[in-house]
Amino acid sequence: MNPTHEQTRASLILRLQDAEDMAAWDEFAAIYGPVVFNVAISRGFQAADADNLVQEVFMSVASSVSNWLQRDDRGSFRAWLLRIARNAAVDMITQKATRSLGRDGSEARIHLSVLPAPCELSSALDLEYERMVFQWASERVRESVAEHTWQAFWLTSIEELSVEAAATKLGTRPGNVYLARSRVMARIKELVQQYQDQP
Repeated sequence: MNPTHEQTRASLILRLQDAEDMAAWDEFAAIYGPVVFNVAISRGFQAADADNLVQEVFMSVASSVSNWLQRDDRGSFRAWLLRIARNAAVDMITQKATRSLGRDGSEARIHLSVLPAPCELSSALDLEYERMVFQWASERVRESVAEHTWQAFWLTSIEELSVEAAATKLGTRPGNVYLARSRVMARIKELVQQYQDQP
């Protein structure tokens, strides 16, 4: 995936304005739900709190995506989503600390001090986004190829077996493994590129 690519598909973002467009929200949730959740977990949130954070972020997106789209200075969608996620995380930490330790906020200051800087969080969000788009594309490709073709790709590219070892395990020739791996990789790249390039 192109690491400099900063855009989420414009058509998906436009469709998010319609709260009734379940297909758009399902696609958005499939990509960004795990992204926000995994970044929250990696930053020390418990699973239940990470789930709550995902819901808070999605509610914020739903309520403000139309306004964001109308702004001339809006910047990238992922930068906006990052800001929403960071603000929601700060709010959750502050509220939780205030409830658990009274009104002085010392616990909140401690928790807030361990939140990553925006650039660190942005990098984590970008990396997690790229991982989830790859996973999404991989699942689509796996559904569309024969199991032995998928296994040739998986064993050599993910499990890092040699082509010869994978061929032995699959009971085929190394040339077939090379060909299957190449086809699967090309299809995954094509889906990722289509996802990124769609208007």
